[in-house]
Amino acid sequence: MNRELYDVVVIGAGPAGAMAALRCARSGASVLLVDKHRFPRHKVCGCCLNGAAIAALKRAGLGDLPQRLGGAPLSTLRLACGRYRADLPLAGAVAISRAAMDGAIVESAITAGVKFIDGQAAQVGAADSEGRSVHFGRHSVIGRCVVVASGLGSSSGHSRPEGGRIGLCSLLTDGTGYPRGQVHMACAARGYVGLVRLEDGRLDIAAAVDPRFVRRCGGAGQAVRQILDSCHMAAPLDLSAARWRGTPLLTRQPRHVARERLLMIGDAAGYVEPFTGEGIAWALSSGWSGGELACKAWEPAMVAEWSRRIALLRRRQGACRWIARLLRRPRLTRCAVAALSLAPRVARPMFRHLDRPISMDSAAARA
Repeated sequence: MNRELYDVVVIGAGPAGAMAALRCARSGASVLLVDKHRFPRHKVCGCCLNGAAIAALKRAGLGDLPQRLGGAPLSTLRLACGRYRADLPLAGAVAISRAAMDGAIVESAITAGVKFIDGQAAQVGAADSEGRSVHFGRHSVIGRCVVVASGLGSSSGHSRPEGGRIGLCSLLTDGTGYPRGQVHMACAARGYVGLVRLEDGRLDIAAAVDPRFVRRCGGAGQAVRQILDSCHMAAPLDLSAARWRGTPLLTRQPRHVARERLLMIGDAAGYVEPFTGEGIAWALSSGWSGGELACKAWEPAMVAEWSRRIALLRRRQGACRWIARLLRRPRLTRCAVAALSLAPRVARPMFRHLDRPISMDSAAARA
């Protein structure tokens, strides 16, 4: 049977996959982009773009995307733990719904020549001298390189630490008391909750919580309400009735980020609890870098090359790992928030670090 051949097949059309497809197409490669969901769709996400994410968009020629989509500029991070509060200034951050942002990047990829198929769950097949097969629906294609950007739900084996947290998210049309331009974070022993007003006026609620805590509370809405109550923050009235989306355990690393004619990017290549709001920046940066590598003629050395590049990203994720450990110590968290309330400038070096563009190019990987 003759199967359609592409230079690159990308599985998953989130920020990482769409960016990889865009870069490959601009390099002249034939690209197929497949996603299991129908677009537009929302994802579990805090929906905040920091300086590093915006820099990644500019690098791809999409620097006007936040303004074009009506992104809501963010000026303040309001941090709460117990009775302690700290207002930290933000510079250059923007809130954008994932449905709008992901759709816009996919449209840019389509304009560049990418063939996009949504509503089809794709499976990676075997590799041979010609490429690697990909199966979806009744179709089977071959990619000279296959890029897996299927997120935390990737079927590839992952190592998952004990005590990991899951992600929860809901979009509400109400939620008074949370004005546009501010990110609100409630930190508690069993998890944390972020709230931000999106470009369309809806309130995005994203949380990282212990799964046992959710079960003990009787559901996602009740768990989020308890965390907000513990920080004396107003809980929207319809939390229990809201539609909640969830994720597998957030912090995880795959056993391999590359194999013969296959690269894993974005969340599929490893993820850490994203308290710092860097998750989208990681995805955009790994997608852009992975696209640069995927559209080249395949060589076995590319497996090691991509492993080196992902190692750079994991070092960048170190701040999130450190903060995730801190958040599991309520007394230390309260002390940190209390200190920041008295001296908010102390947080500036951390924000500067998180806003710094992420470099994953070949030269950096070999340095």
